[in-house]
Amino acid sequence: MKIKNKIFLLFLVPLFLNATDITNSDLMIDYATALKLYKQKKYKSAFPKILQEAKKGNKEAAYLIAYMYENGLGVKKDIKKALFWYKKTAEEYSYIVKNSKKDREIVQYERALQFAYSKIDTSEPDVKKEVEKIVKRDYGILPYHSNYFLPVAYSPTKKETEIEFQISLQKLLRYNLLGFNEYITFAYTQTSFWRAYAHSAPFRETNYIPELFITVPTPNDIDRLSKLKAVQFGIRHHSNGQGGDRSRSWNRLVLTTFWQWKNIFLKMEGWYRIPERKEDDDNPHIVKYYGHGQIVIKYLYKNDLYGIKIRNNLRIKENKGAIEFDYFTPIHNSETTYWFFKFFSGYGESLIDYDKSITRISFGIAFYRDIF
Repeated sequence: MKIKNKIFLLFLVPLFLNATDITNSDLMIDYATALKLYKQKKYKSAFPKILQEAKKGNKEAAYLIAYMYENGLGVKKDIKKALFWYKKTAEEYSYIVKNSKKDREIVQYERALQFAYSKIDTSEPDVKKEVEKIVKRDYGILPYHSNYFLPVAYSPTKKETEIEFQISLQKLLRYNLLGFNEYITFAYTQTSFWRAYAHSAPFRETNYIPELFITVPTPNDIDRLSKLKAVQFGIRHHSNGQGGDRSRSWNRLVLTTFWQWKNIFLKMEGWYRIPERKEDDDNPHIVKYYGHGQIVIKYLYKNDLYGIKIRNNLRIKENKGAIEFDYFTPIHNSETTYWFFKFFSGYGESLIDYDKSITRISFGIAFYRDIF
């Protein structure tokens, strides 16, 4: 028996040494070579070096490792490890996740939720599953544009003060359907202008903007060279839900590019108005005032966010446009609630006044701020 064991070990040791040499050689390759191997679908050879880079904090490598674990590319499929590395990728953004310690207001909110739903009988599996969705807030619905409530929106041109508020949400419908890591998303934004300080407090105007779009992240090489993060294409409806002479609506095909240089974010948006029949068009000259696109620049400085939005019809004669300045700063160091100041001057703040130049200074609270 001893002789047989020795013979077995003689065969085993060379195999072990060969396996060790392969692992070491894989780690000796540089990261650029590992990326080439990944693109050539030689995942098993690429995995060790990419994992090594991911552990050093390389955001791109962390994402690739998560993707490989999720799909079993060069490594055994492991959803838990995939989720771990996806989370690590997100945590690289210091302006989104600062540390693992939760803010006091979030802890209080979760404690309140847990207490409220502890009263529900969850002995039935279906009931338990539904309650868990509520407690974890796992609906797949996310903020889109900024959500805010501005109790003071003063217009020197109209000499009146009203309330303005906005609700903006998005829902991811499908991811990677075409194999480009693209996102197919539905979004809805509603902005209301409320004459709350006038007699009988009527709503002056509400604008509704549903849209459907596909967002395609750029390849890593293009991202590194140009800082272009993604390209988005979609269709957008914009109307005020009124009838008769006060009816306003139009539909657009929209192309958007997203760029980032450290704490500076740029969104360039161009659109084409879908033509309507003359008898159905209640604002035939709207492009004259909104133009064919807009530029949005945002700058994140520590906890404060500054923004500027510019539109112009680019006409020498009858030049029309608009400019908006935004400023967000946390309320008492909150990570979810902000003081919000807004200055707007020009055409198109609301659809009902798209052909009237208006200046408005607004102040209030934002519950979410978008960086693009």
